[in-house]
Formats: sequence, C-alpha cells, structure tokens
Amino acid sequence: MTVLTFAALTLREASRRKVLRALAVLTVLLLGLSAWGFHTLVTKEFDGAQLTSGELRLIASQLLNLVMFGLSLIAALGTAFLAGPTLSGEMESGVALSIMARPIRRSTVLAGKWLGLVAFGGGFVALAGVAQFVIVYVTTGYWPTSPVTGLALLAFQTAVLLTLGLLFSTLISPMASGVVAVGLFGATWIAGVVGGVGRGLGNDSVAAVGTVSQVILPTDGLWRAAMYAFQDSTALLQFGGPAVRGGFPFLSDTPLTAAYLAWTVAWTLLVLGLAALVFRRRDL
Repeated sequence: MTVLTFAALTLREASRRKVLRALAVLTVLLLGLSAWGFHTLVTKEFDGAQLTSGELRLIASQLLNLVMFGLSLIAALGTAFLAGPTLSGEMESGVALSIMARPIRRSTVLAGKWLGLVAFGGGFVALAGVAQFVIVYVTTGYWPTSPVTGLALLAFQTAVLLTLGLLFSTLISPMASGVVAVGLFGATWIAGVVGGVGRGLGNDSVAAVGTVSQVILPTDGLWRAAMYAFQDSTALLQFGGPAVRGGFPFLSDTPLTAAYLAWTVAWTLLVLGLAALVFRRRDL
C-alpha cells in the first residue's frame, strides 16, 4: 500500500466522523452570522449618515480578518481532533496492529495519514474561505488584496497544527492530543497579541514574547501574514502606527518573509520526522 492509498483512506475515514458534521454546522453558523453582520454594516446609519466607501472598505477588511480567524479556529479544532484518533485511537483499538502485520513501513502509514489530513484541512480552508469572500463582496463590495496567498497561509497553518497533533497522538491519548494542540494554538495567538502590545509600548522584553512564540510554534506567524494578505492596504494608512504597534489583534503589518517561510517548512518536517521516529519505536 502506498502513501496515496493511506491518504485516500484517511480522507474517507475523516468524512465519516462526527467531527466533520460538527465542523459543517459551526462553519454554516459562522458564515450566516457574518452575512447578517456585513449586511447590517452596509444598511445601518452611524450618527445619522451612511458609511463612505472608504470607511466601508476599511471596516469590512478588519471584520473579514475577524471572521477568518473564526474559520481558522474551526479548522484548528477539526484537524487537531481528527489527528488524535488517526494514530492513537487506532493503536488503542488494535486496528493499527492488523495493518502493521503486513509488510508496510510505519513511516508510510504516517505519511499517508498526514497527507490525507493536510488535504482535508486545506480543502476546508479553501471552500469556507471562498464562501466568506463571496459573502463580503456581495454585501460590501470588498475583495481581499491577496486572497490566494492568504488562504494558502491559513491552509499551511492548519498543516502545522495537525502535524503537531500527529506527534502528540503518538505519545498520549486521542482526546488529550487534540486538547493540547488546540491549547498551544490559542496560547501562541495570545502571546502574539502580548508581543504586539510590547512593541506598542516600546518594551522589547514583552515584544520578544510574541517573536519567540512564533518561532516555537509558527501558527501565529502564519496567521498574521494571512491577515496582511486579506486586509485593505489603506487600513494601515488609516490606523497609522498605534493600532498595529499596539497589538490590535485583527490588523497586521507583517507580510510573510522568505526566512520565516523556510523556518516553518523546516519546523513542519522536523516535527513530522519526530512523529515518525516515535511511532516506529512505539509498541502496538
């Protein structure tokens, strides 16, 4: 059996899990709520007057970042709790033992499951993200500056988190691996906000919290680069420096750099390799 075979089996297995239905419900609710919110933004009067086209684009771009964070959180929850049962659950149930009884390398199984989960997470991000872009465009006329780049970064963020979830699934129980992975995702995001506040206050020690956290777990760095791709370029000019340097959570002045992209790729390969090493040595 090849890597692609295990990837296809993982996709089929993921489609049958209750987690997928929960993701679908959460996504529909979020898209519906955002559609109502953007429609209200266009039709509501503020101080007796409608928003100008520039103000509407500015606010819409920031609200889009907010909603896209919600979608990225849903993707994080889904992939983390799918990655856990993928290995740990099969080892506990004895399914993995029946598979490994055949002449199949464990690294092949792991790579196939990883590829299947990456395809699942990337597909979810693409479909939900495009649906959200259409909602914003229909209601406000705003379209993200670099939508393909932003969605690719969110898909990469999902891949980073599920890779970490796979590593944890080789060490601890399925539920615990999902909880820990999502907890680290949230902690890294908060650390990024704290680091932004530190930059705004000119405190290098506090600012370093965000920088270090983005190196240890690249999810927040990818998220901030995705926000930069989604937001209106006039947002930074309108807000000026204070909002950005003050850690405003849904505004970013940080585009993706080649060095950070290279580190994120290396980090993902390193964690995946570590997961393969632990999985190879673990008793089934």
